[in-house]
Amino acid sequence: MVSSSLFHCRKHSWPPDEYVSRATLQLLDFDGAAPPEQAWRRRLNSHANRLKEFSVTFMEAMRMMRLGVRLWSYVREEASQGRKAPIDPFTRERCKPSASQGVPLGGMGSGSISRGFRGEFKHWQIIPGLCEMSPVMANQFSIFISRDGGNKKYSSVLAPGHHEGIKKFGDKGISSWDWNLSGQHSTYHALFPRAWTIYDGEPDPELKISCRQISPFIPHDYKESSLPTCVFVYTLVNTGRERAKVSLLLTWANSIGGVSHQSGDHANEPFIGEDGVYGVLLHHKTAKDNPPVTFAIAACETQNVNVTVLPCFGISGENCVTASDMWGTMLQDGQFDRANFNAGRSMPSLPGETLCAAVSASAWVEPHGKCTVAFALAWSSPKVKFQKGCIYHRRYTKFYGTSERSAVNLVHDALMRYKWWEEEIEKWQNPILKNEKLPEWYKFTLFNELYFLVAGGTVWTDGEPPTAEEKSITGSHHKSTKKDGRTGSTRNGRVELAAERAAAYSVENDDEKVLPEPHLDHRLALPQKENNPLLNPPSGVENVGRFLYLEGVEYIMWCTYDVHFYASFALLDLFPKIELSIQRDFARAVLYEDRRKVKFLADGNWGIRKVRGAVPHDLGTHDPWQEMNAYNIHDTSRWKDLNPKFVLQIYRDFAATGDMSFGREVWPAVCAAMDYMEQFDRDGDGLIENDGFPDQTYDAWTVHGISAYCGCLWLAALQAAAAMGQRLGDHAFAEKCKIKFLKAKTVFEAKLWNGSYFNYDSGTSSNSRSIQADQLAGQWYAASSGLPSLFDESKVRSTLQKIFEFNVMKVKGGRMGAVNGMHPNGKVDESCMQSREIWTGVTYSVAANMLLAGMEHQAFTTAEGIFTAGWSEEGFGYWFQTPEGWTTDGHYRSLIYMRPLAIWAMQWALSPPKAILEAPKVNMMDRIYESPFTLRTLNETGVRQIAPKSSCFSNTVFHCEC
Repeated sequence: MVSSSLFHCRKHSWPPDEYVSRATLQLLDFDGAAPPEQAWRRRLNSHANRLKEFSVTFMEAMRMMRLGVRLWSYVREEASQGRKAPIDPFTRERCKPSASQGVPLGGMGSGSISRGFRGEFKHWQIIPGLCEMSPVMANQFSIFISRDGGNKKYSSVLAPGHHEGIKKFGDKGISSWDWNLSGQHSTYHALFPRAWTIYDGEPDPELKISCRQISPFIPHDYKESSLPTCVFVYTLVNTGRERAKVSLLLTWANSIGGVSHQSGDHANEPFIGEDGVYGVLLHHKTAKDNPPVTFAIAACETQNVNVTVLPCFGISGENCVTASDMWGTMLQDGQFDRANFNAGRSMPSLPGETLCAAVSASAWVEPHGKCTVAFALAWSSPKVKFQKGCIYHRRYTKFYGTSERSAVNLVHDALMRYKWWEEEIEKWQNPILKNEKLPEWYKFTLFNELYFLVAGGTVWTDGEPPTAEEKSITGSHHKSTKKDGRTGSTRNGRVELAAERAAAYSVENDDEKVLPEPHLDHRLALPQKENNPLLNPPSGVENVGRFLYLEGVEYIMWCTYDVHFYASFALLDLFPKIELSIQRDFARAVLYEDRRKVKFLADGNWGIRKVRGAVPHDLGTHDPWQEMNAYNIHDTSRWKDLNPKFVLQIYRDFAATGDMSFGREVWPAVCAAMDYMEQFDRDGDGLIENDGFPDQTYDAWTVHGISAYCGCLWLAALQAAAAMGQRLGDHAFAEKCKIKFLKAKTVFEAKLWNGSYFNYDSGTSSNSRSIQADQLAGQWYAASSGLPSLFDESKVRSTLQKIFEFNVMKVKGGRMGAVNGMHPNGKVDESCMQSREIWTGVTYSVAANMLLAGMEHQAFTTAEGIFTAGWSEEGFGYWFQTPEGWTTDGHYRSLIYMRPLAIWAMQWALSPPKAILEAPKVNMMDRIYESPFTLRTLNETGVRQIAPKSSCFSNTVFHCEC
């Protein structure tokens, strides 16, 4: 896959006529059948190489040995409870990852299925937090063509014939099918949320075929974008001199991936819907008491298209109709018996059986004629259950109800509405695609990186409180965490102090009930859940549901906040109401405390799960919103980046949306988050200090003293809090932040600025002078939010130029992205695993920062390294599975990761919203008048009591200049 040209040539254009003949493109140039001018493209016979995973060095392994032992023990303990640990580096998937991914199916948050560029359906994520990577090979589109009165026939599965055991003698399963497609003349074109597969004379040289895959991902549409459905539109063009009878076939196994099809008790039934929509329902009973799933496969019958079904066939001969029999029927007749629609629901399958269904759509295509055939797929799983018992309804049930049979309505509406979907998608994408100033690779990569919002394990609920299973309420499976005589209080005195200080915000506030002590059952009884504000939708706010997405399919934590910091630009730009919903979840969480005990694996110490005033690392894994901080490597209440990132995101979202009610609602949490950080300013210079361990998103990279990364975030957070306080009328807090900012900025520059960039930290370690690619993260957010620059323009540009020349260009000539750490002598910082990695999302964010600083050439060159190494045909094969990062030799860590959504920060920098451009500016050098009493109170206590509910503020406190 990787060729020497990766580092020596740069391709600027990928026109469709390099992959598809111009004559075929002209024939398909109607009804959206032709692939777009800008798209990611592959030939179907492209080799899908195995991906190479990173490995730690001997010294890194020795340093992490104790952590590894504790993590292994924790993984085993979770497995004994029937749960998967959030981070499990020890269990390997049966299916090795390969460079075969493509555009995933469906909308957001209702379970996802991915489809490889060669046509295989894989990466099943129907059950939250579980990903079955292997393809289900029975799920295929196939074609049967008959010409000249049946004397000339073609038949093939519409996927390259790489299936093991094809045409094995006596086989009754799918290997008996015709796998005749070479893929040499077939190509795939991806522009999320759509994809085109063009069969240019395969398998019939006189038939041109276009398959268009369309999913309802429509920005700002909070209904259609939640639907678990997808449409496949086939366009057939007959270039021959005789009529052709063409039968398209969709086969589908009653499975949710893996070996689920063999668990038994599944059933299929045909259905006849409205408007000529005919198909089959596949009722799947999931294992481990997970909610059932019902699939619908269907096609739309028209005047020229005849739809028939085969409700049941088996793979291995266990049913009366085998896969081989089914194929034979299609070869002979090109359709199934119409009487099959009267078959009714099948008998439940037995364990070990594989139950499948098929839908056929047949049409006559006249010489030089054209025909369109539309199929639809839907999967209805109205309930989403987490492993500790909470059950929610998915967002789409607001519109389709909670019956599994709603799959019939989903496929019907998809077939009736897909043309409107495409119109809306094109309205959204065309201004960017037609912008000639933008590099071509950037245009389609910008959209294709959005695959993660579907395939990133997203869960989108209806926003209502959950129900809980009885066995979960009893807590019979709960293990006490009272070990070694420890009680519910933490041993960390500083954390206790922070909790006490943050408790000042809980005056007469029902929204701040402390969660149960560790010796109590950690599950709340249902009435308590209904009264738990963490689970109830906020009053007076439009309920768009609650949204979760994973840090990555290998790091199973919902809405990991230090990573969301980078990824959130995509949601804010395209689905701002979802972004505000996530921020509200974290704002409420800031003011809560969960005193259940947790063992932190890095040092083996114990602490409490969630400290009041600290921003949680994540919303949990097995019981999101109620059991936060699933991450337990470090005590994240001592991390230095989470609270500043919270304040920065809140201000950016507040400024971008102009939503004053949102600002009022979250302001108490902003104040609490800022005041919580004061404990880390140990010398009173206004600047926070790191604690000599990896206390930020780079959780293997130790920091000593003042750091460029966390210090810059803190400066930006002070500025953002001051600006927000000023706009909301809380002048006392704004003044406090301004004073601290001016003091801290002087110290930051004095201790870290070396004349051309900011040192990694103020310590004396071997990497203290390293050039960190992410050192100006705070400046990036300040500029993205319309705030004044933190530093002189000359320092910002000097730093970014240094990063470009060293972290970018000194690694394979800039074809890899920005390495996290680089020594001033031009050698990669190898002090730890993460310092020597290239992080995809960080590279995009650095590029966005460069755009904001007017350094367009450096920005696009930097970001193009991620495209070249990850997405290009000469690269390492990470398309539609962009990892957290890779090493300088291209070995990945953590595929399908959240942070690369940061490419949308580049688009934000290129086209900032009007509200950001017109937001009231704050001058950090100006002083806001405050009475001597107010200033004295601030100086004496450093903590102010603010009622958490916006209704507690008088009208005279909140006013807006805009």
